[in-house]
Amino acid sequence: MTLQQRASHKYNLEIFQKLSADATEKVTNTMTERAYETGHTVLFQNDWGQSVYFILEGWVKIRMFRSDGHEVTLNILGPDEIVGEMAALDQSPRSTDVIALTAIRLGILPREVYIHLLNHEPQFSQNLLIVMSRRLRQANQRLMVRESNSECRLVDALLFIAEGQGRTSRDGVTIPAFPHRELAALSGLARETVTRILSGLESRGLIEKAGKQLRFPSLDNLEKLLGL
Repeated sequence: MTLQQRASHKYNLEIFQKLSADATEKVTNTMTERAYETGHTVLFQNDWGQSVYFILEGWVKIRMFRSDGHEVTLNILGPDEIVGEMAALDQSPRSTDVIALTAIRLGILPREVYIHLLNHEPQFSQNLLIVMSRRLRQANQRLMVRESNSECRLVDALLFIAEGQGRTSRDGVTIPAFPHRELAALSGLARETVTRILSGLESRGLIEKAGKQLRFPSLDNLEKLLGL
């Protein structure tokens, strides 16, 4: 792990938009940063929630294990996302692990500042509710396709990442080209199945490889595979 901790500059994250000047100053003065290398476990399940984490750079996966020891990836999050917001809210042990999928840089806000913002900044509370509502809608959609065929399950996982974290340009929407084992864990498929389906989607022009990125020329065309 590479550790870097210091007082931060002003953070221009979506969740901090339209805060009062006093709240913005409080965030600026109390936020610290840490950087982690790929593969590092940033947060452990059952740790206590004394801070809230904001992804400034890079990508993480949210992971837990079933009783049989099988790893389940619940989410993949990238820049501008918040992590640990529930454990810090009710002071309960964390329910998942957070693993760095790439080199990452996190902003770390003490719990007391987080609670202060919730109590005194209605805009912050509204911004947080928007984030949590979006994640709930995505989770509900994913539950709907869990019994679908393998292609639909993988396409749903790709859309899940692209719609929440994709970067839009004139050529389409791009996400990092995550290892196939990570997409397999997110979609509940075997790695070999993911590789086969991705090749098929590429041959049909539904996805494109662009260096270390996956590009989707049209999300609408992918959604049609799910009947959306």
